[in-house]
Amino acid sequence: MKLAILDAATLGDDVNLDIFRDFGYLEIYQTTNSKQEAIERIKDKTIIITNKVIIDKEVMDNAPYLKLICVAATGYNNVDIDYAKQKGIAVTNVSGYSTNSVVQHTFAMLFYLLESLRYYDDYVKSGEYAKSPIFTHLGRPFWEISGKVWGIIGLGTIGQKVAQVAESFGCDVIYYSTSGKNFNPNYTHKGLDELLSTSDIVSIHAPLNQNTKNLITYEKLKLMKKSAILLNLGRGGIVNEADLAKALDEGLIAAAGLDVLEKEPIDPNNPLLHIKNKDRLFITPHIAWTSIEARNKLVKEIYLNIESFLRGKERNRIC
Repeated sequence: MKLAILDAATLGDDVNLDIFRDFGYLEIYQTTNSKQEAIERIKDKTIIITNKVIIDKEVMDNAPYLKLICVAATGYNNVDIDYAKQKGIAVTNVSGYSTNSVVQHTFAMLFYLLESLRYYDDYVKSGEYAKSPIFTHLGRPFWEISGKVWGIIGLGTIGQKVAQVAESFGCDVIYYSTSGKNFNPNYTHKGLDELLSTSDIVSIHAPLNQNTKNLITYEKLKLMKKSAILLNLGRGGIVNEADLAKALDEGLIAAAGLDVLEKEPIDPNNPLLHIKNKDRLFITPHIAWTSIEARNKLVKEIYLNIESFLRGKERNRIC
């Protein structure tokens, strides 16, 4: 049996991928950057592991031995599921592996922005603190999150965990269901406009779909408090990036933290790279899910998916 990992770079070089050799001959590719590369690399493979490589009809038609596609993620929009089903190719994914990691990163982003941590770190390291006549420096005031309203857009597994942690800090949690179907009796559901206008912190943990694309526009940002912080750890495309850049430059909100962007890697012409007050914006390169523990759990789950498939059992199977 032959296996291939098409984009191992997304899993990192500090996790053990050699465990997949238990199933047969394994080829590991750090990146696969074109359809032609994908076709060439899987033409004789029975099992492939991929995160973001597009596996469409043409790719599958050129892989006569392919029996299993393991998506190294929760989302599987990179695979043509309907055609895989027609071809009798099984597809599996992994869910829940990164919840703790994403929740942790949510709060890391919040506190970095809220407490102006870069400013204070720079203040000390620049030598300015050494010149101070007093022991403290109040250059950038910040507020406590206890007693503040935390609005969550998308109260799925990650959103619920964020809500629990926010409550432990003393926040009042409200939420908006992007599907209009997900209601949780533990928290107060609000319409989007009301959530935006009343929240001190808004965090997004929703998928990108027809209900969420371009959900947060300039007009929606105008509803928010000038002291509010917006965090997007869902998907790029939910927040209109040009509108957010404009809102930050105009001071409509205090700050924004993004771990996801509409185009990844970021386009060099993205307006967010050219805002006037860069201290208002914190961007990380889609790393919220990448704690060592999360990636190890992801690899382990993929291993178990393959093992189950070979035993004729369905585990995390999409089709």
